[in-house]
Amino acid sequence: MKISKQNLIVNLLLFVIVSFALVSSIVLNQNELTVYANVNVTDGVYYAGNTKSNKVSLMINVYWGTEFILPILDELDKYNAKCTFFLGGMWAKDNEALIKEMLARGHELGNHGYYHKNHANLDSSAQRNEIYNTNQLVKELCDYDIKLFAPPSGSYNKTTVMVASDLGMKTIMWTRDTIDWRDKDEVLIYSRAIKNMKGGDLILAHPTEKTLEALPKILNYIYSNGFVADCVSQTISE
Repeated sequence: MKISKQNLIVNLLLFVIVSFALVSSIVLNQNELTVYANVNVTDGVYYAGNTKSNKVSLMINVYWGTEFILPILDELDKYNAKCTFFLGGMWAKDNEALIKEMLARGHELGNHGYYHKNHANLDSSAQRNEIYNTNQLVKELCDYDIKLFAPPSGSYNKTTVMVASDLGMKTIMWTRDTIDWRDKDEVLIYSRAIKNMKGGDLILAHPTEKTLEALPKILNYIYSNGFVADCVSQTISE
């Protein structure tokens, strides 16, 4: 049976319209899920958790500052606060005891790459090695499976997100940055951590002397204002 050119064009247009409607429906449903969850996710990367939750998270990236880890843990204990320590592999290999202490006190471990490289400048194989090798090291040291990856220096691309996902991990950025590694100022660190705080905030920090000094005030603000300091995985899953 012959199909006229006009009928062929009409059928083609109908196909395009139906396909467009189907894709739009899928995208809309995905957007509805994101809105429903109240989680700030952009291109598969988490920048915040549930904005309607009372949970916030301190995320502490660790490549140095070893001498401040135990005092930080002690301050967190005073408030029964939990946080996520994102570990650099090259730091983790020499600090098994501290990692086990983090876990013993109920905190969460995340992955911060092995050598603190900018992932946006790496190919997929190099990115995978940075993430996978850190995961394997922590698994060998304390039988712990890491599920969160925070890109060093906040440097990532679509490949980063894909590689992390393939390894069963979520890519985590932050809502607010204390910039404590650069500005060694307790007042600034405190202000950046708490200003206009809202549920779901992911607060980036490092183990520095001034961060330790600011930490009691930060924790006091969190709990005095009806928030709870919890692990990142809990804050983004609410």
